[in-house]
Amino acid sequence: MRYLLISLLFVFSACSSSYKHLQTTAGDVHCLDKFKPDFSNVLYYTQVNVIGKHLSGLLLIKAMPDSSTRIVFSSEAGFKFFDFGFAPNGNFKVYYIIDEMDKKAVITTLRKDFEMVMMQPYSLQNGYVRKDIDSAYNYYTFPQEKGFNYYITDAGCNELIRLERASKRKAVVKIQMLDYKNGTPDSIGITHTNFNFNIGLKRLEKIAG
Repeated sequence: MRYLLISLLFVFSACSSSYKHLQTTAGDVHCLDKFKPDFSNVLYYTQVNVIGKHLSGLLLIKAMPDSSTRIVFSSEAGFKFFDFGFAPNGNFKVYYIIDEMDKKAVITTLRKDFEMVMMQPYSLQNGYVRKDIDSAYNYYTFPQEKGFNYYITDAGCNELIRLERASKRKAVVKIQMLDYKNGTPDSIGITHTNFNFNIGLKRLEKIAG
């Protein structure tokens, strides 16, 4: 009986939601507009740990004339790791990716990560506000095909605490965008909770033109 109780407690704990303290409240999701990064032409020093590999180099985020955004990650010597295109309506194109990363799960994960960071318009639909009754943080909640995207702020929506992509029970990705300067975060950290897939970006410069 003792072991049965321990097993039941483990099952109930495993099924418990990290978001059970959230309560829907009134609020305007458009307060997030001020946190949307200005990625018109920005270069980051970037480190990526994925599928047992460590990659480092330069990641360029550039707004294109057709309103799409191009993200290109290459080594400092100019060897390209991947080149992606993101359209505001959710269309996505892989222009290039190295064979070692050319896996559907990796591409999908990178796509979703950067869509959250860029706050793509199509992913910010049907949003509503939930409040954490323990911390008083606001969780700006956007339903996705599987789970939710959360943009978490302080109670007054003056500070962006972090971003989370989550299942119904727990966060699968946690993202921080820190030290905004002229509308652009100086540092970005992306951490996956289910497997070893982490991305760190440190802004080098905002390129003119």
